[in-house]
Amino acid sequence: MRNDTSPSYRTNEMKDASVLEGAAPDELEHPVDNAPVRSFSHKGMTIEGYSRAAVQTYWRVPELKLGFDLGLQPWSFMSTPNWFVSHAHLDHIAALPVYVARRRMMKMEPPTIYLPIDAVDPVHALMRAYQRLDRGKQVANLVGLEPGMEVELSRELVVSVLETKHTIPALGFLVWERRKKLLPEYLELSGPEIRDLKLSGVEITREIRLPRLCYLGDTNPAGLDANPDAFEAEVLILEMTFVARNERPDRIHKFGHMHLDDFVSRADRFRNDWIIASHFSTRLHPDLIQKIVSKALPDGLKERVKIWL
Repeated sequence: MRNDTSPSYRTNEMKDASVLEGAAPDELEHPVDNAPVRSFSHKGMTIEGYSRAAVQTYWRVPELKLGFDLGLQPWSFMSTPNWFVSHAHLDHIAALPVYVARRRMMKMEPPTIYLPIDAVDPVHALMRAYQRLDRGKQVANLVGLEPGMEVELSRELVVSVLETKHTIPALGFLVWERRKKLLPEYLELSGPEIRDLKLSGVEITREIRLPRLCYLGDTNPAGLDANPDAFEAEVLILEMTFVARNERPDRIHKFGHMHLDDFVSRADRFRNDWIIASHFSTRLHPDLIQKIVSKALPDGLKERVKIWL
């Protein structure tokens, strides 16, 4: 690790500042992994994937048999059959034809791709174009979604479709675990009595939902604030594209992104067990991003934020 006061560190900070003023980043000094897969487990969920702004975004939870976004498709992700695409920017959707083709090549069932309803026809056209180019069928079930809809994946899992705020139509997704809870008036009954009531057609339970995982894709703070359940999810995957102090929040928000300061100003609202901060800009070196974020986050939030670089 460099000492913060060393000439080489100050030189790199000056270069980082020049990039923020419009200079092109030097890719040799700001390395970006091309296809990494980070992994983190929490309460029976393994969150795998990676996200870097303008490069690629892809996540999956194998236990839930679902993934989010297909900016890239690691080979190990191919077995996941259900994908929720937040929006149609290339770094979030470019690998969709590759994933579909690989599933067919491996004689797997066609996947189901959930995506913003405005993107369905253009994605169909994209798949037809690749079918002509590749001479291989592109077979997938494309399902258009709008905010407020729900997708039932199983008796236990349902996904709520959230409205987010980006530069093109975009969605977020909240995965709920559904459970049945016995109604209070039946708590004192014996097992046989409960069974008999159930067989007679009496509704003896109510559904409760546990917010397990929320993914908001690319959004400005309005897309977070409009979805209060996101603050309650056990795990929240949220973008933190910009972190530098001299980056203007109004401009960042205009282009549908979030700044580190947006996290700090909402520190007391996050009830999540864990927050995976991701989608960092490539303008800054990962070491510098780590340093800035770790220094800025307040105690109580810092311990629950994973800086995914």
